[in-house]
Amino acid sequence: MKKISLAVLLFHWLTTVTAQQHYSKAVNEQIARVETTLAGRLVIDGKLYTLAERMKHYNVAGLSVAVIDNYQLVWAKGYGYADKKEGRKVTTTTLFEPGSISKSLNAVGILQLAQQGKLDLYQDINQYLVNWKFPYDTVSHGKKITTAQLLTHTAGLGVHGFPGYQRDSAIASVTDILDGRAPSNTEAVRSVMEPGKESRYSGGGILITQQILTDLTKQPYEDYMYDHVFRPLGMTNSSYHQPPTESQRKNLATGYKSNGHEVPGKYFVYPEKAAAGLWTTPTDLCKYIIEIQQAYQGKSSKVLNQEMVRLHLTPYKDDVAMGTYIQNRNGEKYFVHSASNEGFTGYFLGGLTNGKGVALFVNSDDGYVLLELLNSIALEYNWAGFPKPEQITTVPVNDTIASKYAGEYITDGYLSAIEKEKDGLYFWTDGIHSKMHFTSPTVFRNIELGGTKAFIFDTTGVVTGFTNTINGRLRATGQRITTLDTLKPRPGQSGVLGRHLLETKNYDKAISFLSKGLATEPSDSSLVKNLAHSYLFKGDFSRAIELYQQYLKSGHTVNELSKNLKDDLEYFRKAGFDHSAIKRAREELSL
Repeated sequence: MKKISLAVLLFHWLTTVTAQQHYSKAVNEQIARVETTLAGRLVIDGKLYTLAERMKHYNVAGLSVAVIDNYQLVWAKGYGYADKKEGRKVTTTTLFEPGSISKSLNAVGILQLAQQGKLDLYQDINQYLVNWKFPYDTVSHGKKITTAQLLTHTAGLGVHGFPGYQRDSAIASVTDILDGRAPSNTEAVRSVMEPGKESRYSGGGILITQQILTDLTKQPYEDYMYDHVFRPLGMTNSSYHQPPTESQRKNLATGYKSNGHEVPGKYFVYPEKAAAGLWTTPTDLCKYIIEIQQAYQGKSSKVLNQEMVRLHLTPYKDDVAMGTYIQNRNGEKYFVHSASNEGFTGYFLGGLTNGKGVALFVNSDDGYVLLELLNSIALEYNWAGFPKPEQITTVPVNDTIASKYAGEYITDGYLSAIEKEKDGLYFWTDGIHSKMHFTSPTVFRNIELGGTKAFIFDTTGVVTGFTNTINGRLRATGQRITTLDTLKPRPGQSGVLGRHLLETKNYDKAISFLSKGLATEPSDSSLVKNLAHSYLFKGDFSRAIELYQQYLKSGHTVNELSKNLKDDLEYFRKAGFDHSAIKRAREELSL
């Protein structure tokens, strides 16, 4: 078989996707430069990457992007696959489920109601809620919650985000979710602190605004948002239908985990529409960005007038506005929102006054390639406030030195691990698996993570931790973990690291960290489940079954827990774990 060079393959890949749209020579040249000059915060030894290379590196199936310059959409393109099994490629009309970006469009709908005089943003929310009322308690200290506080995450409410529901699961109603009743898979939305005290992200609070909108308009949420927000903005390829309609399904992207495995059922369902239920395209989202930019300057008012748009783009507390976050990049201001649903990641950014903007989606849990693509776009189109990537030169580190660094660390309660792989050392933390690029035998940098880290040694030459310097400032020091007895990680961290150690087949360490987590967080059933997996693959079948049975009794939704366990075991089967152990466990548990 004749060999084909990488350059030829990349050319074929790029020209295939370019064929989706026809642009001028100048725009095609801009696109080509964007696609071939990707870099993160760092350029390692002068090496820039193509978009195809970085999608492969991050195991991303498909990507979609649209770019704004001078208040106009200048180009949009899709790359890779919307569905790998079907061989269906991403186009500019492929629908993605970009999670929390839903909150920005929801805010437009709520602000429109305020503009029409149908609600006062600064009055008690129970004045507008009909079919459900917020149950105030002593935690709120007698202070009432306002819609403005809900939109800006300052209402002091819990429930950070929503995990979604598998398509064949029982789907909870909005009021069930708000009260944490079965089949809801999250706790009740209640006060965790006094409203107005500080900014605390709450998808639960945004869900309350969904209930407010439906109570006030007496319309299904998705119908009102399409008629009063999407259609006036020209976002006719966008929808809050959950689950999507039959006619939409042929054009949906399939979600993928960071390891490339398909999300069960291709995508999850989010009845929490205002918080996470939007299906859209980058092209449609750019129509929203452009309209908001124009309305901010009083040049348009298709949905919101200038006063309401300024609420949408002015920080209420810290950097959060009503539905967006405001970034100040060396004096240049941008409004942004990121997003992640099961198998999807997204990001948009628009300049308040410079006419620049972008919307980017991937059908993957790993969205880091979007930040590299963003950097490339910002460089090509001269975006103010975006620094050029830093150039660094690396040095080799031999195996003897590298072996000293491997192990687990804790930094301000966050756990991390340094692991040896075929092509060098990798730094892992909170799901980020980043290669370590050494600029000296003791100092390293990461493309995906900020800062310059330097190892610390005791008088005998043993590594005790590392420092981390960001923008010239020394941050919290990482300490090497030598015992778990006195370890005090933040909530959830033991479980996250334990799961990572399990997936990398480091069963003894996984058991240690998961057991540590369970001792301090006994109500976290995921710790029990992952501990059971660890014992199963280590070979202690009886202990594994004992823990699996404990897990299946840990909640009020036994069917849901059983299904989660089946899906988890199927994930491990596909990942190449011990098939016989998995089969035996399924039979013992009647899964």
